[in-house]
Amino acid sequence: MGFIDTVKARAKANKKSIVLPEGMDVRIYEAASKCIAEDIADITIIASPAEVEANNKGFDISKATIIDPATSEKTQSYAEKLAELRKSKGMTVEQAKELLLSDYMYFACMMVKLGDADGVVSGACHSTANTLRPSLQILKTKPGSKLVSAFFLMVVPNCEYGANGTFIFADSGLEQNPDPEKLAAIAASSAESFQLLVQEEPIVAMLSHSTKGSAKHADVDKVLEATAIAKEQYPQYKIDGELQLDAAIVPSVGESKAPGSPVAGKANVLVFPDLDAGNIGYKLTQRLAKAEAYGPVTQGIAKPINDLSRGCVADDIVGVVAITAVQCTAE
Repeated sequence: MGFIDTVKARAKANKKSIVLPEGMDVRIYEAASKCIAEDIADITIIASPAEVEANNKGFDISKATIIDPATSEKTQSYAEKLAELRKSKGMTVEQAKELLLSDYMYFACMMVKLGDADGVVSGACHSTANTLRPSLQILKTKPGSKLVSAFFLMVVPNCEYGANGTFIFADSGLEQNPDPEKLAAIAASSAESFQLLVQEEPIVAMLSHSTKGSAKHADVDKVLEATAIAKEQYPQYKIDGELQLDAAIVPSVGESKAPGSPVAGKANVLVFPDLDAGNIGYKLTQRLAKAEAYGPVTQGIAKPINDLSRGCVADDIVGVVAITAVQCTAE
């Protein structure tokens, strides 16, 4: 059984309620029909009747819940609660209601905030900022989390590295240029996520263009400092750096370049020094190695709220719904 099949089975065994707030996109209906057919989650789509009519041709979503904020009996109470949450910013009930009607992500986050749903998957036709802004305004960060970051769960076919070709690449979707403290926090959050989703021991490589002093540069110093912080603050995880990619995942190269390292040649969690490297890395792997790429999956928000690549297809959405449902089981 492949990685995503295992995740789907776990989601099916403990069904959660997942909201898809992009009812204006045909891919959402295709994905919803597949989620329902595979019984991996209870699906709610936020959409107007016109949006449903325009996009639902040929898909069976009879078992999905469709909510139109313009007619929902919950809209007024959500508006009152949202205004209360944002009163320090001067938000009125009328302004809150307008947000709920014009931006379905706010409605979805209020559903999760008030216990009417467990998680949200969005981003098929909206930016990461549009997905995360309502999440952070309404749900805030997870207790104990230092920041919100994002990763891609990569499944590389016919690959002997990582966990049978399964890796986490972080941060590949959100944190532009993390300082050493943030990079260490990303390493710890990613290790925790790997443990939850892959159910194997995380082995974390702090990546660089240098391995163990082979190059001198301020960028290398950042990774070295982050590694030291991570080892001190999160001793429960195997973390090492700085490591070049080949030294991190190829046993023979790891033994040659970083002998004695508990991580070199064995890494399955790859922490990139900045968003440029992480984003380029995951897209190269996805396109050239034909890898499955699930994400960007967020970590550090109080409830599971996940983003999508705007280039996603329906099967990608189904995979992220399953991942989100499994994240909900850890709440």
